[in-house]
Amino acid sequence: MNKGELIDAVAEKTGVSKKDADAVVTAVVEAIMESVADGEKVSLVGFGSFEPRARKARDGRNPQTGETIKIPATTVPAFSAGKGFKQLVASA
Repeated sequence: MNKGELIDAVAEKTGVSKKDADAVVTAVVEAIMESVADGEKVSLVGFGSFEPRARKARDGRNPQTGETIKIPATTVPAFSAGKGFKQLVASA
């Protein structure tokens, strides 16, 4: 399912127009991205949580040359599925 299909599903389930559903889906995604980028954790009970996670600096290899390179420390977004989401997927 892509964003367009998600918007169609939200519009159908809620009975709102696709334009309104698009605005809501876009606003939710942007709010989650902004909060995680600010270092906050976003928890949606039953669905899961989004949070920033720190990665340590490490050594890597250039696959073309085999040369060792330094990969700097960084912060990346992470998602952890909630209990209800995990159970739904496991039973499907």
